[in-house]
Amino acid sequence: MAKKALKWVGIVLGVLALAFVGLVAWLTVTEYKPAAVEDVAISRTGAPKTVFLSPGDSLTVLSQNTGYAGLGADSDFFMDGGTDVAPTWDQVDTNLLGLESLLAEQSADVYFLQEVDTGSSRSDGTDESLIFWHALLSDGKGSYSSSYALNYSCDFVPYPLPPIGKVHSGLQTMSIFHVDSAQRVALPCPFSWPVSTANLKRCLLVSRVPLEGSNKELVLVNLHLEAYDDGEGKAAQTKVLMDFLTAEYEKGNYVIAGGDFNQTFPGALDAFPIQDPSLWTPGVLEEDILPDGWQFTYDLSTPSCRLLNHPYDPDPAGNQFYVIDGFILSPNVRLDSVATIDCQFRYADHNPVTAQVTLKP
Repeated sequence: MAKKALKWVGIVLGVLALAFVGLVAWLTVTEYKPAAVEDVAISRTGAPKTVFLSPGDSLTVLSQNTGYAGLGADSDFFMDGGTDVAPTWDQVDTNLLGLESLLAEQSADVYFLQEVDTGSSRSDGTDESLIFWHALLSDGKGSYSSSYALNYSCDFVPYPLPPIGKVHSGLQTMSIFHVDSAQRVALPCPFSWPVSTANLKRCLLVSRVPLEGSNKELVLVNLHLEAYDDGEGKAAQTKVLMDFLTAEYEKGNYVIAGGDFNQTFPGALDAFPIQDPSLWTPGVLEEDILPDGWQFTYDLSTPSCRLLNHPYDPDPAGNQFYVIDGFILSPNVRLDSVATIDCQFRYADHNPVTAQVTLKP
C-alpha cells in the first residue's frame, strides 16, 4: 500500500514538473520582445485646436497613473503587502467612470497616462485607452490625438495564486496639439529569464510636436519606471532616460518628461517619511542627476501616490504616502505652476499632477 501511494505521489509530482516546464517553455516562446525603437500609431479625429505650438506659448501637462482602473480607494495589492490580486468588475467600472470625469474636467493640453489596460483579465478585456480618449473628445473642449505603447504584454502571468492571467497594458499620451510622430523607446529590463518572460518591458512613449516658425520640436516623454526591483533597474532606466532627454535638448529641442518615476523627488521623504521600511519603498531621485538648468517639477504639499497595503484610510496618519509622480523640464521650458490634485485616491492609487509651463522664446 505504501509503495502504491509513493508511486502515485511520484506520478503527480512528475505531472506537475512537466506542466511547469511546459509553462516556462510556452512563456519563453511567446515572450514579448519589442525592438529598441518602434514607431507608434497616432490616432486622430477632426482638426486639432491648435495645429502648431510656437516658442513663447504656454501649455498645461497632466500626468496620471490610472492603476488600470483597478486600484481605487477600496483596494489593496499583494505586491504592496495587501492581499488583492485583481479587482472586481464593479470596481473597474466605478473607477473608469471616475477617471473619465476627472480627466475631462482638467482640460489639460497634454495627458500622460500610465497603467492603461487594453486587453487584460484584471480589467475584463476593456480597452481603457479608447475610453479615456473618447472621454476627452466627447467633452467638447477640442480634438485630441492619442498614441499608445505597450510596456506589459503577457498572455498568462502565472503568479500569484490565483494568477493574474492575461495582461496587455501600457502608456497613453493624448495631445490637443499636432503630433508629427510617436515612438516607443525601450528601457533596460532588470529581470533575467525565466522571470522576465512574464514581466514588464518598460519603455518611454515619445511624441514630437513641431514648433511653428522653427525647425525645433517639443519632445513629450511619457514614462513609468521600474517598481518592484532591487533598485538597479530604476537607476539604469533613469540613466537611459536622462541620456535621451539631454540628447534631444542638445539638438535644440524643448523637452518635457513626465509620469510615474517610482522614485521620490528631493525633499519628498521629509514631507512623507517612510513608516515601515519592510514594505515597498521607492527609490530616490537626487538633484545631481540633472545637468545645469534642468529641473524636477513636483508638488510636496499633496501626496501623488499611496501604498496599497490596505484600502485607503480617511485618516491621513493611517496611510503611507509618496511623491513619485511629476516632470522633468529642459532649461528652455519655464515652470509657471505645478499642483497635485487631491482626489483622495478615489479611483486610483495615484493622484494626478498638473504643470503649466511656457516654452521660452
